[in-house]
Amino acid sequence: MTDARGKTPRRLPRPTVKDAVSGLVTGLFSIPEGMAYASIGGFSAPLGLWSGIVPTIIGSVFARTVLMVTTLTSAIALSSQSVLASAGLDPGDIGAIATMTVLVGIVMLILGLLKLGSVMSYVSTAVMTGFTTGIALQIVAGALKDVTGYAPDSSNTIGKFIEEFAHIGEWEAAPLLTTAATLAVWLLVRLFRRLRAYATLVALVVVSVACTLARVPVETVADIAAIPRSLPPFTLPDIAAVPALATGAVAIALVALAQAAGISAAVANPDGSRADASKDFTAQGLANIGGGLFGALPTGGSLSRTGVGTSAGAQTRWSGIFAGIWLAVIVLLVGPLAGYIPMAVIGGLMLAIGGELIAGRRQDIALVLRTSWMSAVAMLVTFVATTGLPLQQAIFLGAGLSIVLTAVGVAQSARLIALTRDEDGAWNLGDPPATLPSGTTTVLHYSGAGFFAEVSRIEQEWPDIDGVTDAAIVLSVRESTGVPSATFLKSLDRRVGQLRARGIPFVLCGVPARTLRLLERTDAITAVGRENVIPAGPVLMGAVDEAYARAEALRAERRSGI
Repeated sequence: MTDARGKTPRRLPRPTVKDAVSGLVTGLFSIPEGMAYASIGGFSAPLGLWSGIVPTIIGSVFARTVLMVTTLTSAIALSSQSVLASAGLDPGDIGAIATMTVLVGIVMLILGLLKLGSVMSYVSTAVMTGFTTGIALQIVAGALKDVTGYAPDSSNTIGKFIEEFAHIGEWEAAPLLTTAATLAVWLLVRLFRRLRAYATLVALVVVSVACTLARVPVETVADIAAIPRSLPPFTLPDIAAVPALATGAVAIALVALAQAAGISAAVANPDGSRADASKDFTAQGLANIGGGLFGALPTGGSLSRTGVGTSAGAQTRWSGIFAGIWLAVIVLLVGPLAGYIPMAVIGGLMLAIGGELIAGRRQDIALVLRTSWMSAVAMLVTFVATTGLPLQQAIFLGAGLSIVLTAVGVAQSARLIALTRDEDGAWNLGDPPATLPSGTTTVLHYSGAGFFAEVSRIEQEWPDIDGVTDAAIVLSVRESTGVPSATFLKSLDRRVGQLRARGIPFVLCGVPARTLRLLERTDAITAVGRENVIPAGPVLMGAVDEAYARAEALRAERRSGI
């Protein structure tokens, strides 16, 4: 497999200092964020830590979106909670959790090996822009409680902002000031180009130490749960739980697919290699199978922690590998010390990272708005769906809308073009005549795909044949009719019948081999006559010249028979 420049990307390139630093920052972030996500899903907080070790390392080794961090996300945690509740299983049942995680991995692995990640190629830039912008806004919304001290109850992202500002009087000074200090240090460090990649780490350490020494009254990581000084335990799945969890595993896998697709669109590979959604899904499948055996909840691509890594200077897949290794080392050696990190510091950095992700989509947003109103609608609808619906529903809603709007655009772009010969024998383009002229052969070219929705538009442009004498029509379909359509064949048969009834010869030319086989298989070629179907040849206008000569000969035969 080659990259965009024709080079084969190395599976494990040489790690860099920036990868080690970004991995450290991501590992530190994984402590509060992982524990918080596990807690909101109703699971034991340490499971959030284990979800950032083995799955993150395995996912980073195999993913084709090389900077993507595979770990627990809030959407996956909530989906997992729902699946276990529907199955009537206890979220504290480690065996059931291991079964669920391994099943999710198996589903992901199967979908990846079947290359079903290619379904994301049907998702337009407009849809992906709306999706990734919506996820970035979710990241910001998820930090509101840590930033202000007020926790909104709304499950809708936009609703969280509305509720948060409606209760501005309940905001607390300590977390607000801590957040402001975090952003100030982050911005100050970024002013120095050589230190820019370390801004997140410096802000995290400096403000955390300052808050600890000053005993600022803010919530810390330790307030969520105690951090155990132990490595992930080996856990065997409960085979008896497989039937109850099999269907839910598919739903969780879809959530992960949607999130990974957003990361592929938002975070380009630094080495220029091309991302592959199917291989990313395969990588996540392996990560979940491995993670399920070591105490992890289901995992997928995390845009927030991928954003943390890239903001901290990640350059290769080693950043994610280091993130898992660093997390294990921190938890094992100095886990309790990480408990002093204020949640307001985490919140401030999440504001910065979410803002960076949104700012990074500005050019795509502008491009979509300038492209067409249909693209703008697709982007807006997907954005609204992403902020208000489950992610898997939002991305597939956007994909469906993208396909429908594309179909409408394709149908509207189909047209008939008149080809007229000049004195030098060259063919010139023009609009088709409203009425078919008598005493001549009219050459038309069908510009379209053969898509069934195009037929009504093409029929409106077809010349009127009432009162026409001594005329013939040549229809060129070269590079068209690529989509098999019974509607198109039925329309062609009807038009040929009308022309035959008026004694007007019809010749079809430039017919691709696939379309010719379709005409023969459906017996549609009988109406035209095999001798009046000219296949496409190697010379661009050769079939048109041949068809024109054939039509002129047919006109001559009819005149001589009168």
